[in-house]
Amino acid sequence: MTAPGAATAQPRSTRRQALLLTGATLAAFAALVSLGTWQVHRLAWKEDLIARVETRVHAAPAALPAPDTWAGLTAEEIEYRPVRLSGTFDHSREVHVFIALGEPKGPLGGQGYFVLTPLALDGFDRVVFVNRGFVPLDRKDPATRPDGQVAGTVAVTGLMRPAEGRNWLSPADDVARNVWFVRDPAAMAAATGLDPAKVAPFTVDEAAGETPGGLPQGGETVVAFPNSHLGYAITWYGLAAALVGVWAVRMRALLRSRR
Repeated sequence: MTAPGAATAQPRSTRRQALLLTGATLAAFAALVSLGTWQVHRLAWKEDLIARVETRVHAAPAALPAPDTWAGLTAEEIEYRPVRLSGTFDHSREVHVFIALGEPKGPLGGQGYFVLTPLALDGFDRVVFVNRGFVPLDRKDPATRPDGQVAGTVAVTGLMRPAEGRNWLSPADDVARNVWFVRDPAAMAAATGLDPAKVAPFTVDEAAGETPGGLPQGGETVVAFPNSHLGYAITWYGLAAALVGVWAVRMRALLRSRR
């Protein structure tokens, strides 16, 4: 025979469990739906960015922004902006940035270097590091590609790129061996004996077909934007739906226990 107090306590305990379960489920459900919705917004932002960049990279090149505007340029204003500029290369100060070029537009790819050479601008006491393109590991030494060491005034067209930031995955640059992993114009200027105050806070990726002899291999700008936001959104929304299913099963079990 069950005591009257015990019969009353069991429904109260069941109700308490149901309320706690429902409250925790609602909180988790709201968090999961919020994460999914955030990824949907990120997807719209990324698709808009990709469309803008695709339009920008195929636009006609304009004159390089004047040096007195450089400090005020944002990364968004710089990224993939087609420009033209002229000046004289200082090949004695070229910098080599390691790259594993998986999908080259030219005939050469794999491990190698982007060759960044300071270009002294015509008419200005300023310098821009120009990424002249890709060379394989065994063509790092400029002596192996003499035709590409053009002298005198040259005209360059290409895409502006903001300085790259360093993160915890970035290997340390080996300045002694002239092997770099991050395109930081200020650091490259200091390492090559240039005045960082006179060096542009961005680089320019030279277009293809502008280098005699074919090396460095220009036109190898990597335009890639990972876009996994739709998959992430589906995952978060799926987890929210699964959570509702788990809640329903648990609630059914609690209701049965009251009988």
